[in-house]
Amino acid sequence: MFIVMLSCAVSAGANAATAIGASSGISNAEANKMTARRVFLEIFNQGKYDVAGEIYAPDFVNHGLTTDANLAQDQAAVHGWRDAAPDLAMTVLNEIAEGDYVTVLWTGTGTNTGTGKSATGKRMTMRGITIWRFARGKIREEWSEFSAPVAAR
Repeated sequence: MFIVMLSCAVSAGANAATAIGASSGISNAEANKMTARRVFLEIFNQGKYDVAGEIYAPDFVNHGLTTDANLAQDQAAVHGWRDAAPDLAMTVLNEIAEGDYVTVLWTGTGTNTGTGKSATGKRMTMRGITIWRFARGKIREEWSEFSAPVAAR
């Protein structure tokens, strides 16, 4: 089980992770996994929305079930989740990298006390899986599936 905790090298940026991989013998797959973890640690957990430009390609596409979302639409959804649950905590349970793809099994917990969704005050839990395709060290495409948040009893 991987808890999202990253080294200082990861916070240096997605391009730095790729450069670190090239100079230190870390494979592109490992560098891509480091970048994928930044999504959970920095964007979801810490609310550092500005790092999206380092992590995602400008022409990023999130392939939804019925419609696709560009980077601005995708990040607006992230803002919505953090607005609804300010204590949102994402945990990486498992990750697999092969070629240009990284797949992450994750959980998210938070208390629905914020704005954006009807605040219930209840603790919520969800689980999902995300597949990302990388291009030149940045996330270019995404496919995700996740359970609807379940309130704790």
